Amino acid sequence: MGVVTHAKPVHEGLCLMLRDRYAPVQLFDLVPALKLRFEPELAELDRLLEDEQLFQQVKADLARRRPHTLQTGRPSTPVEVILRLLVVQHLYQWSYEQVERFVNDSLVLRQFCRLGLEPVPHDTTLLRWANLIQAETLHRLLDRVTELAHSLKVTRGRKLRIDSTVVETTIHHPSDSSLLADGVRVLSRLVRRAGDVLARGSEALFRDRTRSAKRLMRRIHASAAVVGRGAATAAAERVNLYRRLLEVTRASLRQAEAVQQLLKAGAGDTVQRVRAQVEHIVPLVQQVCAQARRRVLEGEAIPAADKLVSLFEPHTAVIRRGKLSTPTEFGAKLLLDEVDGGLVSRSAILAGNPPDAPQLPVSLDHHQVQFGHPPHVAAADRAFSTTDNEHYAAQAGVPCVAIPKPGKCSAQRRAWEQRPAFRRAARFRAGIEGRISVLKRAFGLRRCRYHGQAGMERWVGLGILAHNLRQISRSVVAQRAA
Repeated sequence: MGVVTHAKPVHEGLCLMLRDRYAPVQLFDLVPALKLRFEPELAELDRLLEDEQLFQQVKADLARRRPHTLQTGRPSTPVEVILRLLVVQHLYQWSYEQVERFVNDSLVLRQFCRLGLEPVPHDTTLLRWANLIQAETLHRLLDRVTELAHSLKVTRGRKLRIDSTVVETTIHHPSDSSLLADGVRVLSRLVRRAGDVLARGSEALFRDRTRSAKRLMRRIHASAAVVGRGAATAAAERVNLYRRLLEVTRASLRQAEAVQQLLKAGAGDTVQRVRAQVEHIVPLVQQVCAQARRRVLEGEAIPAADKLVSLFEPHTAVIRRGKLSTPTEFGAKLLLDEVDGGLVSRSAILAGNPPDAPQLPVSLDHHQVQFGHPPHVAAADRAFSTTDNEHYAAQAGVPCVAIPKPGKCSAQRRAWEQRPAFRRAARFRAGIEGRISVLKRAFGLRRCRYHGQAGMERWVGLGILAHNLRQISRSVVAQRAA
């Protein structure tokens, strides 16, 4: 077991908290009889992660954990280990608990993660460190990995294809009744917790209305399932049930607001933490009550952009893209740029459900900065088709722009789109559908497992980073074998 070496402590008698690396240990040399070694792709991935720029960008984020993280404190899990553990997690779609267990049991993964004979960090420790990585850092890491791919001739930046998809958030299918019941449940739990910290839990103010809300929600769901001759009666009953459920929710809101006033007079970290949770959830439940009243009682159609579909993931957007298999999706819209070599060169999580077309100039500008020249071919689907986009791409110096025009086309336009160069570019564009499928199936981009907007950015960023690293490793191994 090696001792970590680092710079001279800032304060005499104290050691640095944030460690860079463990002292190197060659586990394979300790057990020569097993003849252990990295498989070629993992060996190349190991070399890619030795890049100093990747290391320093992650370290800059982890250094912000505490005001004096770089100066004093208990020695941490090294930055290098954290980066590699996160790559392994998204490479194999493991949970934090699985990362801890599987890496601990594998000499090969221990060597890859540079743990040596040190203990694998606890899953909650890894989670806390991972939460410090910012979205901007992940975009810079992606740019750096693309630079490494360019230097290794995995990509030359000659072709660019663009498309968008949806990454679902981890929520149940939303309905007004289930959201109201969720609101009562969460408010009751917080009110009960406030009663515990204030030592006043026996008063009527701290009543739990969860059972009443769940009972009404089930009856609403049962009435919605009625078809045929009893459907009209069930619909009338459903409105009355919604009125009662709204009354229960408003009563829970009044409780929470009264408890909130009591918490303001309290002191201590626990009291302030409960107070912050109450202040966060109350406006969301009020919004759920307002939209249920407008939709059910007043018969108003609420725009998708104004809907709240989850109390726990309030950033979730309602997205309709005209897909027959999934007419309505709940999550975040993700735009992807892919270059030749199968690498994702840029990703952007868009707020709400905006049109795709305004993203094309941004993608071309980013490509110019990344590679120093415009792509020879830029391809996208009809959602990106505008006259301004075609003019912008031509002015940017793109020789072949393949964006089919929607609707009925003139004879001149049809002839233009039948040219061999356009058709080859259109076939190239279709490949990004397969790339999106790989990202969803093999790298977890079908559904985000992290919470909040920052969690969505981190989940997508780490998944794409792991995909690109694996793609580069495979390409380099194939080049050497050829």
